[in-house]
Amino acid sequence: MGSAKQGDWVQVYRVVLAAGERAPQVPEDTQKVPLEMWVKGFLTEAAGETGKEVSIKTVTGRTVRGRLAGVLPAYTHNFGEPQPELLEICQELRTLLKGGSEVG
Repeated sequence: MGSAKQGDWVQVYRVVLAAGERAPQVPEDTQKVPLEMWVKGFLTEAAGETGKEVSIKTVTGRTVRGRLAGVLPAYTHNFGEPQPELLEICQELRTLLKGGSEVG
């Protein structure tokens, strides 16, 4: 369990729509799972404990309520593995833009 104090950077979690409450045009396998929301922002309450409901203010100024899921959450996304074709094209483009002849 973690705890946070007012102004800490945190992440909250909330189920927006339970399984079965989603729009009818959503694929069947998607209908079987809830629509979840994960939002990062600054804790607006005096204190909060992981798993307890809290309010946060996002960087865009929205106030959001949810269960405290983490304190100082990391950004874990990336752009995947380098693609050899794109690396080659990048070098060719740099040569062309510098006024050289095409490589390859």
